[in-house]
Amino acid sequence: MSNASLQDSCNRIVAAGCITAADLAFLTGELLPDGLVTRDEADLLIALDRAVAQPNAAFADFLVAAVVDLAVWGERPTGYVNAETARWLAASIGAGTGPTATGARIAVEVVRESQSADETLIAFALAANRRTSTDEVPGTLLAA
Repeated sequence: MSNASLQDSCNRIVAAGCITAADLAFLTGELLPDGLVTRDEADLLIALDRAVAQPNAAFADFLVAAVVDLAVWGERPTGYVNAETARWLAASIGAGTGPTATGARIAVEVVRESQSADETLIAFALAANRRTSTDEVPGTLLAA
């Protein structure tokens, strides 16, 4: 899979304003059949989550699981989130304006799934978790 193909798909989805079931099937079946392999792919999908006007719960579930898999099990050392990975993830999810509800879920689940996570990500996840509420819509921005 090329990042150009993923970028093109993300651009099309953003232009449409929503992620459909067909979009998700194409992303997971054709473009990312093995899940996220690189941080660039994760960054694109995290940005897509932020950019779509109409969030999609199935996409949010996929994104959370895929980023957890990449950050916890795809990075080395396996099972541990080191300082460099924690900084990348917090920056990507936060994007300077704070995480979306999905981004907050990602941070919390990465910390929960890992055997050990750097304090940068733990603090980010705790702050994001405090700002979330049960009525948050996946994909919406949380107040900073």
